[in-house]
Amino acid sequence: MRAPIHSVSDWQSVQFDMIIDVRSPEEFYIDHIPSAVNMPVLSDTQRNEIGTIYKEISPFEARKLGASYVSKNISVHLKNELLTKKRHFKPLVYCWRGGQRSTAFSRVLSEIGWQTYKLEGGYKTYRQDVISQLKNISDNIKLVRLAGYTGAGKTKVLNILRQRGEQVIDLEQLAGHRGSLLGEIK
Repeated sequence: MRAPIHSVSDWQSVQFDMIIDVRSPEEFYIDHIPSAVNMPVLSDTQRNEIGTIYKEISPFEARKLGASYVSKNISVHLKNELLTKKRHFKPLVYCWRGGQRSTAFSRVLSEIGWQTYKLEGGYKTYRQDVISQLKNISDNIKLVRLAGYTGAGKTKVLNILRQRGEQVIDLEQLAGHRGSLLGEIK
């Protein structure tokens, strides 16, 4: 029984059983939606090969070879990570732009009968949404930067502020007191 693929732009509006990132392992390693599971439809090597064929030979030839890789890799995920999922499994699937990779994976999951959601615009849109939200939040936050030379007592001041209930981010502590990339004195 084929279930429809639901396309969602507001990924936080629906409760999912699993968020599946179908990008390559390297793309996933660089960044991903929190709690997402990587089930790549193309390995890093396959992705590079398909990209080269697409640019240098033909988009048609790239799609043809890519489809063979994608089919094989989806099969592996079905036999492993997804084999125990029950009838009412409800995944959200995404790739970089919400294009061919997530569509292929979503189509197979939908054909099985799972209520499948695909993130419109993919990770790229998710990232833009996060940046937009940070801009909106930062307008409502007053940040104060404390800087000074080594031994000036910055840590002592931060500890006093923390004891008074202020929110403190100690970049030097986070950097293991090896210097902060954000703290330059001019």
